[in-house]
Amino acid sequence: MQTIMIVEDDPKISKLLQDYIEKYGYQVSFITDFERVMEVFQETKPDLVLLDINLPSYDGFYWCRQIRTASTCPVIFISARTGEMDQVMALENGGDDFITKPFSAEIVMAKIRSQLRRAYGEYAQDVKERFLEIEGLKLLPERLELTFSGKDTFLSKKEADIMETLMNRYPRVAGREDLLEKLWDDQTYVDENTLNVNITRVRKKLQSVGIEDGVETVRGVGYRLKSLLKEE
Repeated sequence: MQTIMIVEDDPKISKLLQDYIEKYGYQVSFITDFERVMEVFQETKPDLVLLDINLPSYDGFYWCRQIRTASTCPVIFISARTGEMDQVMALENGGDDFITKPFSAEIVMAKIRSQLRRAYGEYAQDVKERFLEIEGLKLLPERLELTFSGKDTFLSKKEADIMETLMNRYPRVAGREDLLEKLWDDQTYVDENTLNVNITRVRKKLQSVGIEDGVETVRGVGYRLKSLLKEE
């Protein structure tokens, strides 16, 4: 069952959305502590987020940017703001669609189903989730999850892209230019240190699941995922 996360501080609107969404067979999660949006997001791992703009402490634009550091799941803004610039800001901050209040529940559901089809396939519930696995190390690219020996960690989108490239190239070397091309559309504005920083973050994520020195630097060429099998 797919999960829809509602980030809305008006309990009446949240309840209206919940009743209608659950009627169509989806699971719903709520935010009640608006300081913990990302914590709940990582715990729940929703398939789609309905996000208000006007929220306590930080606005929806801020939370959408935070979500985009960790996931590519669809984000639909729902707001009483009707200005063109608000809709532009929603899209530029990582949103996929925009619904204005007051809204039609039928329109909300149509947009939810459309975004789920676009993100996960025409018949999303029946699609087998893609994964890569090498020597017990398993990557779920769409979920941005990495698991090894019963431990798991949550990756950012760039970290997941790096891991996917390293695993696809294993045991060969992934060239620096290949990594830069996959991670950034325009390499002109990427300095030499940017990839190094992201590789360091990947190494730390591997350490968090018990893999020390998991990525080897091949000087002048690129990086390689080291064998996880212990030599006897």
